[in-house]
Amino acid sequence: MTWVLYLLECKNGAYYAGITNNLESRFSAHLSGKGARYTRANPPIRVVVSKNFADRSLASIAEAQLKKLPRSKKLQYFEDNDAQN
Repeated sequence: MTWVLYLLECKNGAYYAGITNNLESRFSAHLSGKGARYTRANPPIRVVVSKNFADRSLASIAEAQLKKLPRSKKLQYFEDNDAQN
């Protein structure tokens, strides 16, 4: 099963990062207010970028790394990791 690290842009301009094994379903959950506490208060407007991982463990590690970065470095994280693969 493939896991996906994703980055959402919210209406307040902030980014929200998460992982899932079904991005379409998870984004729909965020849109309907059933995804996460943060996206209930700050609804998402789009998926900015996503990256596939072979398993949940690798996706969780990547999510933790991404969440530690300042906003200005989050998109660069995906670009840098694509260059390594």
